Amino acid sequence: GEISRSTRTRLAAKAFAHTAAYDSAIAGWLSARGEDDGYPRHLGVVLDKAYALRYGENPHQTGAFYIERTAPAGSLGRAESLGSGAKELSFNNLVDADAALEAVREFENPAAVVVKHTNPCGAATAPTLADAYRAARDADAMSAFGGIVALNREVDDAAAQILAETFLECIIAPGFSPGALERLRAKAALRLLATGDWLFSDYADRQYRRVGGGLVVQDRDRTGAGEVERGRVVTRRQPTQAELSSLDFAWRVCKHVKSNAIVLAGPGQSPGVYETYGIGGGQTARVTAVRIACEKAGERAKGAALASDAFFPFPDGVQAAAEAGVTAIVQPGGSKKDDDVIRAADEAGITMIFTGVRHFRH
Repeated sequence: GEISRSTRTRLAAKAFAHTAAYDSAIAGWLSARGEDDGYPRHLGVVLDKAYALRYGENPHQTGAFYIERTAPAGSLGRAESLGSGAKELSFNNLVDADAALEAVREFENPAAVVVKHTNPCGAATAPTLADAYRAARDADAMSAFGGIVALNREVDDAAAQILAETFLECIIAPGFSPGALERLRAKAALRLLATGDWLFSDYADRQYRRVGGGLVVQDRDRTGAGEVERGRVVTRRQPTQAELSSLDFAWRVCKHVKSNAIVLAGPGQSPGVYETYGIGGGQTARVTAVRIACEKAGERAKGAALASDAFFPFPDGVQAAAEAGVTAIVQPGGSKKDDDVIRAADEAGITMIFTGVRHFRH
C-alpha cells in the first residue's frame, strides 16, 4: 500500500526535527568553546509540542505547551498527569505550577506551597505533609481558594483528605498513594501532576525569558539554603536559635515572591511547624511591601521574623516592621543607607542579619 502524503509529511518533519536538534547541539557546543562566560555564540533551544492550550494568558490569546527535549526528570515538563479527566492545564496553571514547584524544592522537611498568580500566598514545613498543607492553606485561606499546590513528598491518604477540603486548580507532587489518588480524583475539576524523580533546590539549569526580538538567558538561582546561618549579624542583639530557624524559613520563601518582596514567618501552632504569616510582593516600594505583609500577618506580626529579597534603601521599612512588632530581620545588605537601617533596628531592639546575597524575582 502507498504511504499517504500526510504521513510522509509528518515523518519528514520528524526526521528534519531530529537532525536540526543534532545540528543545534553541535553548534552550541562548538560555539561555547572560547567564550569566557561559557554561553554559546549560537544558541538553539529544541522544543516539542506537548498539546494545544484552550487559550493563552487570556481568552483572546492562543497558546500551546512545548517541552524541552533536554528537560530533566523531575521537572514540570516531565511530570505525568494523573488527573480525573478534567480539562487540560491552562497557560496560567502551568506557569503557577512551575512557580509552586520551584518554591517547595527549597525545603528538606515535608513542605507545602500554595501559589496564586505565580506568588506564594502560603507556605509551611511540618513533621507531616498533612500538617504542612493545612498550615500553608490557613496562612491565607482566602487566597488559597482556587490555588495551585506543590508538595515535596508523595501525597498520602491523610494529606489527600485535607487537600480535598479546598477548591484547588492543580496539585503537583513527586507522587500520590493509591488512596490519595482515589480521593482526589473524585474532585472533577482538579488536575494532579506527579514529577516522579525529585530535583532539589540546588539543581543546575539555564533559564530563558523572552523579550522583544530576543531572549535573556541566565543560570538558575540555586542558592538560598544556609545563607542565613552563614550571614553576618549587624545589630547589637544576637538572634535566638528560634529566630534563626524562622529567618531561614522566611528567607527561603521570600526568594520565590515577586520583587519587591517581604515575608513574615515564624513557628506554627503545632510543634515543628514553620509557616508564613504575611507576604507582600510585587511592590514598587519596599516599605509598601513591608506594610502589606504586616497587615496580612495582623497580630501575628508581633515577634515575627521578616525576610527581604533585597536591601532596605532607607530605614522606613525597618521602622514599619518595628511598629508592627517584628523582632528579627534578614536581608542582603549593601545599601548606601545601611548604617541608618542598622541604627533603626538597634533602636527598636530588632536583631538583623546580612546575607550578602540578593534574590530578585521578576
